[in-house]
Amino acid sequence: MTAVGQDTLATRSTLEVGGKTVAYYSLPKAAEQLGDISRLPFSMKVLLENLLRFEDGSTVTVDDLKAMIEWLGERTSEREIQYRPARVLMQDFTGVPCVVDLAAMRDAMGALGGDTAKINPLVPVHLVIDHSVMVDHFGTPKSAEENVEIEYARNMERYEFLRWGSKALDNFKVVPPGTGICHQVNLEYIAQTVWTSKDESGAEIAYPDTCVGTDSHTTMVNGLGVLGWGVGGIEAEAAMLGQPVSMLIPEVVGFKLTGTVQEGITATDLVLTVTQMLRAKGVVGRFVEFYGPGLDALSLADRATVANMAPEYGATCGFFPVDQATINYLRLTGRDEWQIDLVEAYCRAQGLWRDPTLPDPVFTDTLVLDMTTVQPSMAGPKRPQDRVLLSNMDENFNTELATGYKKTGAGDVRCGVDGEDFDVGHGDVVIAAITSCTNTSNPSVLVAAGLVARKARALGLKPKPWVKTSLAPGSQVVTDYLNRAKLSEDLDAMGFNLVGYGCTTCIGNSGPLAPAISKSINENDLVAASVLSGNRNFEGRVSPDVRANFLASPPLVVAYALKGTVREDITTEPIGTSDAGKPVYLKDIWPTSHEISDIIMSVIDSDMYRTRYANVFEGDRKWRGISIEGSATYTWNPGSTYVANPPYFEGMGMTPAPVRDIVDARPLAILGDSITTDHISPAGSIKADGPAGRYLAEHQVARADFNSYGARRGNHEVMMRGTFANIRIRNEMVPGVEGGMTRYIPSGETLAIYDAAQKYKEDGTPLVIFAGKEYGTGSSRDWAAKGTTLLGVRAVIAESFERIHRSNLVGMGVLPLQFPDGTDRKTLGLDGSELVTIENVAGLRPRQMVTVLVKRADGSEMSFEARCRIDTVNELEYFLNGGILPYVLRKLAA
Repeated sequence: MTAVGQDTLATRSTLEVGGKTVAYYSLPKAAEQLGDISRLPFSMKVLLENLLRFEDGSTVTVDDLKAMIEWLGERTSEREIQYRPARVLMQDFTGVPCVVDLAAMRDAMGALGGDTAKINPLVPVHLVIDHSVMVDHFGTPKSAEENVEIEYARNMERYEFLRWGSKALDNFKVVPPGTGICHQVNLEYIAQTVWTSKDESGAEIAYPDTCVGTDSHTTMVNGLGVLGWGVGGIEAEAAMLGQPVSMLIPEVVGFKLTGTVQEGITATDLVLTVTQMLRAKGVVGRFVEFYGPGLDALSLADRATVANMAPEYGATCGFFPVDQATINYLRLTGRDEWQIDLVEAYCRAQGLWRDPTLPDPVFTDTLVLDMTTVQPSMAGPKRPQDRVLLSNMDENFNTELATGYKKTGAGDVRCGVDGEDFDVGHGDVVIAAITSCTNTSNPSVLVAAGLVARKARALGLKPKPWVKTSLAPGSQVVTDYLNRAKLSEDLDAMGFNLVGYGCTTCIGNSGPLAPAISKSINENDLVAASVLSGNRNFEGRVSPDVRANFLASPPLVVAYALKGTVREDITTEPIGTSDAGKPVYLKDIWPTSHEISDIIMSVIDSDMYRTRYANVFEGDRKWRGISIEGSATYTWNPGSTYVANPPYFEGMGMTPAPVRDIVDARPLAILGDSITTDHISPAGSIKADGPAGRYLAEHQVARADFNSYGARRGNHEVMMRGTFANIRIRNEMVPGVEGGMTRYIPSGETLAIYDAAQKYKEDGTPLVIFAGKEYGTGSSRDWAAKGTTLLGVRAVIAESFERIHRSNLVGMGVLPLQFPDGTDRKTLGLDGSELVTIENVAGLRPRQMVTVLVKRADGSEMSFEARCRIDTVNELEYFLNGGILPYVLRKLAA
């Protein structure tokens, strides 16, 4: 059932589609009363419809609707609105802790004397298990089967728990392991572009398909005209439980595309160019909407590739309006014909259909890209916005080797590998992975990769023996069309055998390197490289053995597996030697656009999609064989190291405890710029000698069974020990030291951040974090905020915040403060020995300036003003309740 408001503007209308009548809330009728909306950006029209449908005079008012129209004049707004997405999307790394929280909320609801049945999703929720498979086995026909066996063995506790959730919770569906990546399943199957549900009267209501997701790359579905973006798990839980997403009316940056890409240019080259341009523009917290004649040259898959990387360019979303390409894709992927007709009829009736003959929308700001200028590109070695021209890759790495990695004059060092007849050196590609949602939704680059493999195979080329190769498609349909084109045989011959359907390398599930190669890299302090067709290449994410990580198109991943190094120019130097003894160059194996399109046209059809998604929620024999209990509340296993009842609701009453001032807090860490959520809460491997590793060992978990932080997000004991435990994080309180270490000021000793935090907790000392620009960049990782609060951190003071992490901090009761321009940790001379006081915390107002008092170790005092980054009244309510979950629970219990 979908709730609707009062409709005081009388905009409810009906639409006849295929002999069926559906109701909808008419934007043209609203415009007759509010003013012309024809030049609103399409993404803003979707927001306007949402407000119109839920206008009730309370949470949404006519003044909110008017503010959306007034936006056209100012192209910006400070008005806060309440937005209600149609549904929620999850993956299992972030989904498990969400379901853990819901199970804990049911227990807490019972303790408060409330109805546990109220703790149920009120909107559809789809959880896709895609983040748990690891590349333990590769390069053989049985790799996928063997990896799935290990996946189930490692994750059975989590899967039993999710099976319980799928039975105990209403409106909650789980897509089992081995199906695909959540964003591709969303794009190919779940998303409808126009959603329908019944209202309280039983009438069918049509409205734009919108969603929030617990993965940053939820924006991929923007390519299908679906407004969606990533949120933290705690925000997603609130949305599931009927709470609106509180947000300011966004600014919208229009990105005009003209021309078409040239021969040999891939969608990856385009998206890396777009990412670099938008990062430089500065679009954090803003919508980006694509427009212009260039859209006609972009397939839906190309649009989805560009939309996918909105988190990399920093935008809330990267929206493409609905047009004929949308309809063609819905038909190709086997959607119901009535649904397709509804999409076109509804969007035309609402002014949501892109008509190139109409004037361009009005935007806050714009920029333009002539796609004929896009050149072959990669990005790295540490950030996705750091685009490098393919022809400059060797020069870029060699410079970085000397300056960034401090290996001056060491470029030609080669080191032996025990038991092998090859050696390894700086810049050797030890991981080449075709992985992640960004590219594997796009047949053009997958087919291109297969053709590169085919041409290389015909010439007798082989990957270098030190390269770990893998292919992890985003859906089973990819395997179907690669098989039909007989390209799977060629990819297999190059070592790119299927390893599973999941995120794998991009999320840090690259699996171990061969022990002898790992040993040589670490003993000789080599800067090894990875080349992956994903969207994330942050430090310490892909593999603990690999320090330089480069994003590339799938065909380039295959080419670099053959080349084996990033230290030579792949565009001019041979990538190998043929069977005939002749040098082979990249141009010799690069496919033409006609070769690619001919194969796509001949092997992909709608039956593939219909067949693969016919029974998508049933799963294989292993999934169906998992036994589940049928209780409404979960029976926690006290011995589990995967799933544990979190402490967020312990001792909670119906009235929030008073918020205390932050007095004489100690800095737990002083951090630099671009600290990512991977730095704060890593997803990858767990160090044996770190706090989390010690905890698991104490609980009789063998080192081989540690799994990853991502897989253990259902256990707060592991995750709080892993907070700030990234192997590459650098805390300025302990100069020259990498890893999650800090200085415990009372004794002066250097300790793991978790261990120091526990000592401060015993002392009753509150904690703060100081940081630079773009704090919390990257994945929408709720544990980056949950772990922060469980360590006892009361405030984070940074030069700027990434959107999702700032919101998550507030949602966990942590105060985000922003340095004023010209002031930072360096200008203040902070070294971590200070005492920090923030007063009147209970009396804060959104975005007000607050005074931060600092007492130095020598007894001197100083102060500075900081901006409170609690941005809305709703967020303030969450903060004063100790977080969004206690707030929602109290509201439901009342």
